[in-house]
Amino acid sequence: MGAAVTARTGIVDAHHHVWDLSVRGQDWIVGPELAPLRSDFTAEELAPQARAAGVARTVLVQTVTVAEETPEFLALAESSELIGAVVGWTDLTRPDVADELARLRELPGGRHLKGIRHQVQGEPDPQWLLREEVRRGLAAVAEAGLAYDLVVLPHQLPACARAAERHPGLTFVLDHLGKPSIGTGELEPWSTDVRALAALPNTVCKLSGMVTETDPRSWSVGDLAPYADTVLEAFGPGRLMFGSDWPVCTLVASYAEVVDIAAQLTEGLDESEREEIFTGTATRVYGL
Repeated sequence: MGAAVTARTGIVDAHHHVWDLSVRGQDWIVGPELAPLRSDFTAEELAPQARAAGVARTVLVQTVTVAEETPEFLALAESSELIGAVVGWTDLTRPDVADELARLRELPGGRHLKGIRHQVQGEPDPQWLLREEVRRGLAAVAEAGLAYDLVVLPHQLPACARAAERHPGLTFVLDHLGKPSIGTGELEPWSTDVRALAALPNTVCKLSGMVTETDPRSWSVGDLAPYADTVLEAFGPGRLMFGSDWPVCTLVASYAEVVDIAAQLTEGLDESEREEIFTGTATRVYGL
C-alpha cells in the first residue's frame, strides 16, 4: 500500500452501488468483461471493507432507471449505519417531477435522498441535458434542494457546462471525472471541456471510477495521475470528493486498493486539502 488517508471524522465514500439480482436484473451488465459483476453485491458485504479502509459514511448511487429502486435504497439507508445519503433516480421529463421528489422524501428513509442521477451516458442525444423537458426537471431538483449527479461521456461535457450555467442554483456533481480515456492516455479534448465545467462555481467532481477507464491488462497509478491532477487543478480540493465506485471497481482493483490509489494521487496535498477530498466536500454537497 502507498500513502495513507487520515480523516478526523472518517472518510466519506461518495459513490458506490449495491444490487440483488434476485430482486432486479442489471441490464447494463453485459459481455464477458463484466461477467464478474453478475452477482449480488450488498451493503453487508461492503461494510467491513469500508470500515477496514477508514470509511465512516457512504453515498449510495442509483444503478438502473427503474422507479422502484430509489425507495428501496432509501429504506436501506434508513436501516444502515454506513449509508448516509442516496443519489436516486426519477424521470426528469415527467410533468409532475416536483411532486414525485416530494413523495420520495416522505417515504421511509426519505430524509436520506440528497441527489438525483440519470444515465445520461446512454442517451444518444449529446444535448439531452439541454432539452426543455429535462431543464424543467433539473429546475425541480434544484427547488427541492438536491444535487444532480452527472454520469456522462467526454463528448457530453460541453452540454453539462451549458446546463450548469443555465441552472446556477443547482449543484452538478461530475461522476468519474467524466470518464476520460485513461487507457489510451488521451487528455484532449476532455481536459479543456472538464476545465470549462469546473469554471462554473456550482460544479463539483468525484475522484472516482478511474481504474475501470484504464487498460486492465497493463496500468499503473502513474497512468491516472495526469487526469487526477487535471481535476485537482480545475476544481480544487474544496470541490473534489473521493468515491470508490464499488463494486464496479472490483473489475480492476479491490476496495482497499482504490482507497490507497486515491491516497497516492493526493499525497502531495496538505492535510486540510486531503480532508476536503476525503470528507469535507461530500459532507457539504450531500448534507451528511
